Amino acid sequence: MDLPAILLASLNPSTRSQAEATLTSVSSTEPQFLISLLQLVLQPTQQIQARQAAAVYFKNTVKRRWNSEVTEEQPISNDDKALLRSQLVPAMVNLSNPTDKLLRAQLADAVGVVAAVDFPEHWQDLISQLVAHLSASDFSINICVLETAHSIFLPWRSQMRSNELFGAINFAVEQFQDAFFSLFSTTASIVFSSANLPNLSLAAQAQSLLIQIYLDLTFHDIPPKFEDSIASFWGAAGADAADGAFLMFLRWDPPQLKGDDEDPTPTTPHVMKTTILELAEVFIFKYNELIEARVPAFVRAVWQLIGSSGQAVREDVLVAQAIKFLSVCAKSGLYSSLFKEQETVRGLVDRIVVPSMGLREHEVEQFEDDPLEYIRRDLSSNTEGGATRRHAASELVRALISIGLDAEVTKIVQSYIEIALQQYAQNPTENWKSKDSAIYLLTAIASQASTLQHGVTSTNNLVDIIKFFSDNIYQDLSADMGAVHPILQVDAIRFLYTFRYQLTKEQLTSVLPLLIRHLASSNYVCYTYAAITIERILFVKTGRVMMFNYTDIQTFTTDVLNALFARIASQVTPEKVAENEYLMKCTLYTSGAMRVIITAKQSLLPGYADILSRLVGILGIISKNPSNPLFNQYTFESISALLRYVALADATAVTAFEAALFGPFTFILQQDIDQFIPYVFQILSQMLEVHSVTLPDAYRSLLPLLLTPPVWQQKGNIPALTRLVSAFLRKDASRIEAEGQLKTIIAIIQQRLIPSKINDQYGFELMKAVVETIKPATLSGAYYTGMITAAFTRLQTSKTDKYTYALMVWFLGTMALKVEGLGPQFVVGEVEKVQAGIWAQLFGGVILPDIPKTRKPDAKAVVVGATRLLTESQIMLSPQAAELWQKSFIALEQLLGQSETVNKEAEDDDPDAALTAIDFEEQTAGYQAAFSKLAASQPARIDPVAYVQDPVSFAKQELSKAAASIPTVRNSLSAIPQTPWTRGLLSRQPF
Repeated sequence: MDLPAILLASLNPSTRSQAEATLTSVSSTEPQFLISLLQLVLQPTQQIQARQAAAVYFKNTVKRRWNSEVTEEQPISNDDKALLRSQLVPAMVNLSNPTDKLLRAQLADAVGVVAAVDFPEHWQDLISQLVAHLSASDFSINICVLETAHSIFLPWRSQMRSNELFGAINFAVEQFQDAFFSLFSTTASIVFSSANLPNLSLAAQAQSLLIQIYLDLTFHDIPPKFEDSIASFWGAAGADAADGAFLMFLRWDPPQLKGDDEDPTPTTPHVMKTTILELAEVFIFKYNELIEARVPAFVRAVWQLIGSSGQAVREDVLVAQAIKFLSVCAKSGLYSSLFKEQETVRGLVDRIVVPSMGLREHEVEQFEDDPLEYIRRDLSSNTEGGATRRHAASELVRALISIGLDAEVTKIVQSYIEIALQQYAQNPTENWKSKDSAIYLLTAIASQASTLQHGVTSTNNLVDIIKFFSDNIYQDLSADMGAVHPILQVDAIRFLYTFRYQLTKEQLTSVLPLLIRHLASSNYVCYTYAAITIERILFVKTGRVMMFNYTDIQTFTTDVLNALFARIASQVTPEKVAENEYLMKCTLYTSGAMRVIITAKQSLLPGYADILSRLVGILGIISKNPSNPLFNQYTFESISALLRYVALADATAVTAFEAALFGPFTFILQQDIDQFIPYVFQILSQMLEVHSVTLPDAYRSLLPLLLTPPVWQQKGNIPALTRLVSAFLRKDASRIEAEGQLKTIIAIIQQRLIPSKINDQYGFELMKAVVETIKPATLSGAYYTGMITAAFTRLQTSKTDKYTYALMVWFLGTMALKVEGLGPQFVVGEVEKVQAGIWAQLFGGVILPDIPKTRKPDAKAVVVGATRLLTESQIMLSPQAAELWQKSFIALEQLLGQSETVNKEAEDDDPDAALTAIDFEEQTAGYQAAFSKLAASQPARIDPVAYVQDPVSFAKQELSKAAASIPTVRNSLSAIPQTPWTRGLLSRQPF
């Protein structure tokens, strides 16, 4: 096998598919395949492209297959794992040359993945391996080792606090801390004392990693040795005490490492200082008592740092973090005295806030040359690469206002706003940036609290937002294209976006036509921000109710959709069509704003065919080269939402959707466009569920494909496939069984779903569909036994709390179904066929303990099923099962006592709950790794026990009948300690 050639072929579009298939095959069949990959990465004589491809494939294979508990592929053998654990750290060290940095980064990620699974239990010598490779003088090797350590420790920051986490941290600290402190001290001494050090850049990189590791190891708790050495790092208490290392590094600015101001990448000193400020933030929140005496010195140093910083892009992250540090100090309440003086407030506004609010030249260039990135950074205060200076300065203003300085700050900032507006009025063409700054300053002092979903939620009473809008914003919002600078028009739209919850429905309705007009703008940012703001306004809620319904926007719905579709279709390539997800998102919510179902079904029918045609056209374009997950999600969501509302108005219209969609869906399936296939399956399910009588032949011809193993191998397909196959069962169960396809479905449950910890929930969903649709006489025997045997095997091999709960719900839910021949007697009898006497063990040891833990969505079915079990099963009613019956009754009574769980609320029946509850700004659309659910495609929840209205009354009624007519029930109730239920059942009195 020529592994380098195969890897190089995987980089060529014309040979990629075959090469990837070969790699997939050999990775699971070739002995020590990962070892061979690792050796290839380390061979300097091989082409760098092959080595890089090998490193990437190595990392990805480790991610997919190392954790045998969750992998859906063949796990890496224990022998290979042991060999790799012994070679990974030395391999990293072999790549310590700076030219191997990209290769090293891939292996570092792989080490982090392995450590997350195996450390410390199965990789106890990991830290000692790292420590053994540290050098007293070779900074290249130290960088390599520290990068590896950081890749192991960094994930701990985002993990929930637990005994397991602290066990791993303590294990690492104990073995690593001595070497860490020694290396930190040695490296810092060299860095500070050797201004002309030839390898100063490498030493600084090592020092930066050491500071990041300090943050890793102290993020959740501070180890004793770190606490004992606080003075070394943070400085000692007292005005004349020596500065610690962190404060010295905040002031450290060696000329040799300044680099090129035009380079947007932060320098190593910038990265070090940013990490120190992150550390200071963590310590103020968690360990303030250890550093409180030194915080004033840090505040002064940060003030000086901001004052000495330039306007270069590479300094943005550091300056933003420095301003954020001041905000944290102010908001914490512990250091508010440092900011209370009038002179201090004036200095903060004069020297930090106002200069940070100005629009810089590179931002104007980004507005023109990279508008989508401008929008993303402007919308997010936590963009990768750091918040903007404007965001940080705005947060500082809010922090000062929050500690009681609202009057002082508002007065000072308003004076700057007035000056800026006067400058603009004197020469609007030349001084448009002044007005831009004024708008951002006003937004900063007016916004006291905000969320991504709602915009500003609390405002400053000293600021008249509506007046400012009338005097300064409306004129730009309503101006003709080109009459004012486009950034000012974007500012005006953004103002509406920010303060949408402060405006009334009437005010928002009045500005919607202006926003719609901006959809036709020639400026990318302008029309995109208009789309974003329209979508957000249509999502505004009053309480839990959507503010706008279709009747409010029906006069301009067509105009909005036409403008959006025209804008999307104007792009030339699939990549450009899918580039701007904000446009499709607005399309979705313009269709999705039709929240009032009665009105929607009367209004959508006349024009839905044109909307569908345009969406299908866009789908055809992006299918050629899927590139933007969010755009794709919104495209399918729009199709699904349109289908949802049209089908509610006229179910026969589904045939038009099928005629339009089967062509592109067939193309997607034939071309195996795996990013889109889960969406296709969901919409096919949605259309199939609309059919109420016969199943069209087009669907029947699809079922054989859905039951082939390759389709189920893609884990992103499984949730949608499960729903689609369940829909087939509910529409055509008799034919499926007659044609032998039920055997295949049972095999999928047995082999693919129930054995998997990830997919077992879908196995139960499919098993539920089987018992609901297949006649008991047909189920009895091989089919039902096959499902039970799979369930028992999983219990023996890999029992989890999630699994036993789902098993309990399935068994009792099956007993609750009102199907002739299907009930407790059938279920218990089928279990006993597997092995005589096993029901008592299964029920008492697995099912019974979970009954009181039942969650609300499952409570009704569990109550009905358990009640029927106690009153209908001959085995449970036998004298031999008296003790088990009594325990079961107690568990059921415990569940019935949880009124919030058992009692059904009207709001659970909201057919649009999925659409109104989900805000797509808080979703992450992804390919393959995680299933992307289409909210609009979700069916209304079907109550499998609709014949029971009140589960509590049902339980009382059925148990009362049993107590009156079955001696064993009465005897068992008498043996149970008296409760309201036992007294009422025994006395036959209401309770």
